[in-house]
Amino acid sequence: MTPSGHNKQEQLYDPLLKDLEVVQNGFKPELRLKETGNVLTVGNGIARVSGLPGAGYEELLKFPGSLLGIAFNLEESEIGVILLGDYLYLKGGDVVERTGRVLEAPVGEDLLGRIVDPLGNPRDDKGPVQLTKRMAIEREAPSIMDRAPVNFPLQTGIKVIDALIPVGRGQRELILGNRQTGKTALAIDTILNQHGQNVICIYCSIGQRASSVANVYANLSVRGAMEYSIMVVATGDESPGLNYIAPYAATTMAEYFMLQGRDVLIVYDDLTQHARSYRELSLLLRRPPGREAFPGDIFYLHSRLLERATHLNETLGGGSLTALPIVETEAQNISAYIPTNLISITDGQIYLSPTLFELGVLPAVDIGRSVSRVGDKAQLPIYHHATARLKLDHAQFKELESFARFGTRLDEPTRKILEHGKRIREVLKQPNLSPVSVSDQILILLALRQRLLDDIPLDQVREAENRLRKRSQQLKQPEKDAISAGHPMEKEMLDQLIQIVKDTLDRLKAEPS
Repeated sequence: MTPSGHNKQEQLYDPLLKDLEVVQNGFKPELRLKETGNVLTVGNGIARVSGLPGAGYEELLKFPGSLLGIAFNLEESEIGVILLGDYLYLKGGDVVERTGRVLEAPVGEDLLGRIVDPLGNPRDDKGPVQLTKRMAIEREAPSIMDRAPVNFPLQTGIKVIDALIPVGRGQRELILGNRQTGKTALAIDTILNQHGQNVICIYCSIGQRASSVANVYANLSVRGAMEYSIMVVATGDESPGLNYIAPYAATTMAEYFMLQGRDVLIVYDDLTQHARSYRELSLLLRRPPGREAFPGDIFYLHSRLLERATHLNETLGGGSLTALPIVETEAQNISAYIPTNLISITDGQIYLSPTLFELGVLPAVDIGRSVSRVGDKAQLPIYHHATARLKLDHAQFKELESFARFGTRLDEPTRKILEHGKRIREVLKQPNLSPVSVSDQILILLALRQRLLDDIPLDQVREAENRLRKRSQQLKQPEKDAISAGHPMEKEMLDQLIQIVKDTLDRLKAEPS
């Protein structure tokens, strides 16, 4: 273009630019430029789009009918897009617009008690969600200097976990096991036990059946847990894109409360389905497969999610986000690719054994394969007295039990170990949807620690436990305060609690059988 031509073009555009500054009758015209592209092909939850040269990675794109998508593969001549919702009406040639922003999730108090999808659309019959705040679903995890030690327990109400595999506020504890071994039941019991504990709970369902989600909602609603809970749901019959973003959106909702200095518990049910949805999208978008056909960044997929769970230091409000990710194993193989990845990311694991489940030992927690890497730092000090040697005694019992099956003649010390071990197993059994309070647990565990249940017939151990739980409701306030204190219990108070246990069990033994 010649200089004269250039000047001519400026002269043509100058009046237009001048007119944009004129306001007539309260209306100011605006010149809005839109960068658009076109749909090339539509697949199972993905689309390929031409144009949009300025689109960025994970930018939100708008399709006809208010359908949203995420720019995922940025190639030279086209963009691979993850679709978020019903895409069956899309066709080649449809116009796609840039939005200039990333995907955001709604946050706020109004979400409590609601069931929503990852985009914030209601899934219950309570009308639209009234929200004014939104936050990006992909956020950086807090830095090391922003974190504080995990040193306060998140009581699950499950005796075997609180006693032997404690979970702290800000910890990431993996729950893994085969199908139908009680993984979700553990998480639901933990949510129920937060009643009155000032803990916000978020249950994120990924790829589950709608009937399973309805069952979870019924259990939480009937027991009053929805008052402090949010359910983020992406069912198995929805697009894989919604399943992919679900845990990130749920974590953003949780971080809103954590940044206010509150304690939050989030359950991901389950990350196996999440990984499968991501694998499906990646293969459809022609990303190269790796081990077990998962893409190479599958580890980063979950690490950037779970690293957001933490306990913030006091300068940032002291809030915490505790994560309970669930993962499904096949044939008890915890060394498979996805379980191995998650074990290395988290701070411990709770393994549920199908063998114990079939024997009726519920919850079917395999104590030998379960571990908490935070340990007793996330336990109330009273547990140190009540659970001393409990794990060792259980391990000895498990080892000797296999020999006893062969009918070997047993000496007296061996017989005592076996009898004590049977009481441990019986006490650690627990019905579903029945979390146990701290004071109840302590009296029961002290009875085990002092071997006061060994001379009670096995079929009466459950009755003995019920008597101790009733007695714990009658404890005086100083005794309750000593149990829940954050410092070691004085010997006099400990002896007093042990005496209460002895008196309760002595009365049971004195009753005629």
